[in-house]
Amino acid sequence: MFVEGEDPPKILHLNPRLRGDWSQHPVIEHNTCYRMQWGTSQRCDGLPSKKDEDMLVDEHVRCEKWMRGDNVDSKESKTTSWFKRFIGREQKPEVTWQFPFVEGGLFILTLRAGVDGYHISVGGRHVTSFPYRPGFTLEDATGLAIKGDLDVHSVFATSLPSSHPSFSPQRVLEMSEKWKAHPLPKSPIQLFIGILSATNHFAERMAVRKTWMQSSVIKSSNVVARFFVALNPRKEVNAVLKREAAYFGDIVILPFMDRYELVVLKTIAICEFGLFWYL
Repeated sequence: MFVEGEDPPKILHLNPRLRGDWSQHPVIEHNTCYRMQWGTSQRCDGLPSKKDEDMLVDEHVRCEKWMRGDNVDSKESKTTSWFKRFIGREQKPEVTWQFPFVEGGLFILTLRAGVDGYHISVGGRHVTSFPYRPGFTLEDATGLAIKGDLDVHSVFATSLPSSHPSFSPQRVLEMSEKWKAHPLPKSPIQLFIGILSATNHFAERMAVRKTWMQSSVIKSSNVVARFFVALNPRKEVNAVLKREAAYFGDIVILPFMDRYELVVLKTIAICEFGLFWYL
């Protein structure tokens, strides 16, 4: 949703900078833009990103490694290398690629939409991955814009991405009494759990209701768990969300649009809710 005079939202801004930026190294920048306000950028500058589970996107790292001008082995690393060879320890060969874009060179870029985010490959090799941000869905991808000093030979779309189950709430929301939350107790509780959730994550919320929210501890009168969800730009999505909240009784709808930059407001809302009701 956008107003007259504003650019439409950008759910994926991919910006390869061959000549680098302030770091003096070639970088690939990813970002989102809503109401002409940019989010926090994800920069890939040739250093590999962490392989922690919460940093992976569909089991892909966010930034692959490529050769940089400062990737020079230190004396210590060379000494260690020679020592390992001397004692006969096997070394796994490491292949480091060049920066995937070269000025004046041809390339084939593949953009794939996964369950958790976008995946960019160049020449058949994975380069970067960018996770979806709250408030942006594949349904928002209605156009493609290419800018800069670039000659496009062809654009080929193999197929539209498979819809995430959350895009079809009627298929995932099970309107059953056993999944309903108990009303808020009037007596003090021992634990309050606030769950961050995006507007259209109907499948994810349903999975939580059917798993750990059914444990005897959670269903006791001493524990309360609630989803905290902001609004969606689409009225029809908000209408389904309100019906879901009214039926299950476990959703707190927050009065602002769901955007990546406003996630901190959800955290504040969880704290305020807990303080107001249970202290």
